[in-house]
Amino acid sequence: MVEQYSQTQEQNQNPAIYRILDANLDRAREGLRIIEEWCRFGISDRGLAEKCKQMRQELAIWHTSDLRMARDTPADPGTDLSHPQEEQRTSLDNLLQANICRVEEALRVLEEYGKLYKSQMGQVFKQMRYQVYTLESELFGYRRHQQLQESLLYLVTSPSEKLIPTVEAALQGGLTLVQYRDKNSDDRVRLANAYKLCQLCHNYGALFIVNDRVDLALAVNADGVHLGQQDIPIDLARQILGSQRLVGRSTTNAEEMQFAISEGADYIGVGPVHETPTKAGKAAAGLDYVRYAAKNSPIPWFAIGGIDAKNINNVLGAGAERVAVVRAIMQAEQPAMVTQFLLSQLTKKQSYRRRES
Repeated sequence: MVEQYSQTQEQNQNPAIYRILDANLDRAREGLRIIEEWCRFGISDRGLAEKCKQMRQELAIWHTSDLRMARDTPADPGTDLSHPQEEQRTSLDNLLQANICRVEEALRVLEEYGKLYKSQMGQVFKQMRYQVYTLESELFGYRRHQQLQESLLYLVTSPSEKLIPTVEAALQGGLTLVQYRDKNSDDRVRLANAYKLCQLCHNYGALFIVNDRVDLALAVNADGVHLGQQDIPIDLARQILGSQRLVGRSTTNAEEMQFAISEGADYIGVGPVHETPTKAGKAAAGLDYVRYAAKNSPIPWFAIGGIDAKNINNVLGAGAERVAVVRAIMQAEQPAMVTQFLLSQLTKKQSYRRRES
């Protein structure tokens, strides 16, 4: 016991341990401040901002003068280390995720090395790390729902040799919501495509949804899943994916709409407005269903089914404010330009509605 105590005391006097704790207390506090600023000014969420502030204050209590005095910045080789990914942020989500990860990594270091400094330090930072995991879920859950509300155009993909470049062109045109739909490819192909598309969408700050396959959505860290009428219940999808991801449901009539809403869908598809090869053999729901949705849906909904640049204004005239398209973009020679045109019509409708209200 005496020998063990002596070893612990020797470790406690090791200036390297102090410097590690000092550096990671700084890192965690800085990362939390960046997250806190967005919670405060970006989404005006007092509760999340307060959580960040409380954790920063707890970190400050542990950041004692003896740790600060051990700092030796000129002799620290890490000050010159960098990575290209740290030198740029491609989107707000990328910025937030990078700093959440920064805090989580720092807390893990504090948890382990802190055990050599003070016995209770490891447990304190272990619990704080779990708090940050919860904060991450709440923050990105809020972001997803906020972005869903703001998204007017929804691209549902179809199999294509130009899948990735077509989607990227649409993202460059301003698209913020993409669903990967592929009913026939092997799972390995679908997994690879879903992963690439998810990374691409997140690099552009867009939401990425997987059609039908909850397992693929979970595997690639998608923002949610879109379910058909024959797919699993929404509450089961949430159990698998977690409560902070999006779950949509296709509907073709008023009864299906009301049931999807009662299930807790985050959004619904309304259609098919026109007959389409994507839903071969399925009768069109027509503009009457669009008119019904405009009057009765309390959640975001997207008119879908054969909508393109030629007929979008008819759909908007029936009350739609958001639309989903497949061929209009996937088969376009210039996907970015088509995306921009469709968005311009949707934005114009939204501006008109705001003026009227």
